[in-house]
Amino acid sequence: MRALIVDDSRFVRGFIRGLLEGKGIECEEADNGRAGLDLLGAGKAFDFALVDWNMPVMNGYEMLTTLRAGGYAELKVMMVTTEAETDFITRALEAGADEYLMKPFDEEALDDKLTMLGLQEG
Repeated sequence: MRALIVDDSRFVRGFIRGLLEGKGIECEEADNGRAGLDLLGAGKAFDFALVDWNMPVMNGYEMLTTLRAGGYAELKVMMVTTEAETDFITRALEAGADEYLMKPFDEEALDDKLTMLGLQEG
């Protein structure tokens, strides 16, 4: 299984990578939405993406709407962000996010979301 981690924080990318690689999931990282789309456009195959909302160049919401409009309907997308207001959650889900994980989170919360997405057994 392969994951794309898109977050402008090197620390957060490393934290998520450590959790996922501990489960045997290969990871690639991008520091903004445009870079994440570039990896997808380069033909890299991913089973799911974990995308931050607030990033420079292209934010996570813009990345989500662009990839959904661009034919990446099968890619599971989890928004991983500090934006906890209902409006943000609703907008992300309506735009095509499959799940929403609020920072800060721990391994158990990530596991719950991966299980909900059908990416691991509960």
